[in-house]
Amino acid sequence: MKFFLDTANIDEIRQGVAWGLVDGVTTNPSLVAKEGVGFHDRIKEICALVNGSVSAEVTATDYEGMIKEGHVLAKLHDNVTVKVPLIPDGIRACRTLSQEGIKVNVTLCFSPSQALLAAKSGATFISPFVGRLDDISQDGMQLVGEIVKIYKNYGFPTQVLAASLRHPQHVVQSALAGAHVGTMPFSVLKMLFNHPLTDIGLKKFLADWDKVKDQVLKK
Repeated sequence: MKFFLDTANIDEIRQGVAWGLVDGVTTNPSLVAKEGVGFHDRIKEICALVNGSVSAEVTATDYEGMIKEGHVLAKLHDNVTVKVPLIPDGIRACRTLSQEGIKVNVTLCFSPSQALLAAKSGATFISPFVGRLDDISQDGMQLVGEIVKIYKNYGFPTQVLAASLRHPQHVVQSALAGAHVGTMPFSVLKMLFNHPLTDIGLKKFLADWDKVKDQVLKK
């Protein structure tokens, strides 16, 4: 499973890339606004750091506006994937942009039927929002599994990008469900490293080393 970071913070992205774990980035105007920088400038910065898909979301909600914004975003860098909402005009825009060779991430997916529409429109990625469904007592991870199954049934090339991942179990469950990509905040990526037995084992190893290192280094 590919790991994408859901952020617009350059320091977070740089650290994830240094670990060799970041395959792409998903972002939007809201995340960029938190950084206090220009949207297009930050997209270019991110693309310069990440050798993979960088989803940049349109703000328009009408077909013509999404096409216009999509063309502008796609010209910023070859790594840009235009992100559009799963509404009728968004699906229409997805088909047009996809036919033009522009990668598209259809976002705000909350049902298998919506995911089917995105695949039929030629989406590169579909983004089911796991955490937001969990918030309203629905099973977000079940949705991921259902979409994966539907896409396999018909050979759709659209990749399932599990979004709104709130904790490590979401990441693991997405991988078990067959998601092609999981996008997560940097804080969740860091938590994937954590296990108390790893900490205990390392502490014991270093304590044992302290007992014998002088003898070893003298040889």
